[in-house]
Amino acid sequence: MIFFCTIVDGIEIPFIFVPMKMLILVPKVTGRVMYVFDLMLRQLLGLEFDLTTSEEQFVAFEGYKMHYGTQRIDDEPFVKADELLFERHIHEQSFRTVGFEGTVAPYAVFGNGNLMPFDVFAASFFLVSRYEEYLSQVRDQYGRFRAESTWMFENDMLQKPLVNIWALALGKRLQAVFPDLPIKKPKFTFVPTYDIDAAWSYKHKGVYRTVGGFLKDLASGDRDRIRERHQVLRGKRKDPFDSFDFQFELQKAFKLKPIYFILCGNYDTNDKNISLRKEAFRNLIKHLGDYADVGIHPSFSSYLDIDKMRTEISNLSEVLHRPLTKSRQHFLRMNLPRSYQKLIELDISDDYTMGFASQAGFRAGIADTFRFYDLENDMVTNLRVHPFALMDGTMRDYLNLDVETSLALAKQLVDEVKAVGGTFLYLTHNETLGGEKRWVGWPEMYRQLLTYIYT
Repeated sequence: MIFFCTIVDGIEIPFIFVPMKMLILVPKVTGRVMYVFDLMLRQLLGLEFDLTTSEEQFVAFEGYKMHYGTQRIDDEPFVKADELLFERHIHEQSFRTVGFEGTVAPYAVFGNGNLMPFDVFAASFFLVSRYEEYLSQVRDQYGRFRAESTWMFENDMLQKPLVNIWALALGKRLQAVFPDLPIKKPKFTFVPTYDIDAAWSYKHKGVYRTVGGFLKDLASGDRDRIRERHQVLRGKRKDPFDSFDFQFELQKAFKLKPIYFILCGNYDTNDKNISLRKEAFRNLIKHLGDYADVGIHPSFSSYLDIDKMRTEISNLSEVLHRPLTKSRQHFLRMNLPRSYQKLIELDISDDYTMGFASQAGFRAGIADTFRFYDLENDMVTNLRVHPFALMDGTMRDYLNLDVETSLALAKQLVDEVKAVGGTFLYLTHNETLGGEKRWVGWPEMYRQLLTYIYT
């Protein structure tokens, strides 16, 4: 819908012009068809459209149109369709790949008259729905689907926002047929996110954890850590995880709008944040909430345990005095579709877990938010998925990259997202931005990355 003004007798009169919708002929209207056409055409290209199964209506229509099916009709724009979008069940996929404008694409099609050399809608649905994650039972030590098991990694495409690239290519081909087709120009955005797994390294941990820490350091003979712990607890030195002033400085300098994900589960082997009973931690959470959005970071031990997740959400919500709608799983532990089904049941509307710990890139092949399609129930949901492209721990711990190489990788991914006008979502931790020990040089790396993004 576009607003204009016209002048009649010297008076401005507003009116609304509704662009003509594109008519798309399909063999059958299914949930999958409606979902992926809405994503590719309406969300990524800004095109309004209607679907029809009537060939007679399609032929008679004189506006913008496209045919998605098995046999081309006359000279109309045609995308040859695979069966994927017309099925309801989940099964092993068999497809051929094809090189396309610097990418590799699945669901290759052959024959004359195809708008693209592959079924762009089936290919995009395969990636965005995470279809392959329903098929493979191969998991890592934390029960996570392995990046190295993906079709994208195997074809060296994980660091390409394929769905965005393909959507723009489709738009260009449609504009070659319809030069005045109103396709929107996508705009690049950056979203910084912070996981607060442990707000402080030494402070506010209580007597038992503090004494236990000293004893552990003594047993290991780590004198530097003993000295550091002692200095921090006496107020002679800043806690190495306390990078919050630095974060606020960056927020002001670059006008950032970050999202914080707070771990507040009970203490456990992989859940070591401060207790919510600690006033200092509660005050920190409230302070973060004054400057940014705050979401839940469901604990490692709450994985697929809806009662624990509900308790953690309730406890954090009580501190903030507002409902929580955003979430990212601790350790990025996610099982499709179970994890997302439970979040929906808990009234979480936006999830930020979609990404890999061991590899950089685009887990769902897209650099934009999208609605979760529940393949098990074959239906689109209202849960919005926000994929991240890069995590600090991926570079430092999994890929063993130094600071300089990490910055180069981050810039490369930023360039990929800028080229398609997508959203670059970055995941870092307060520990990393403290810049101590293994994270020396990383605060400056982050500042340089922000400078690169905003210049």
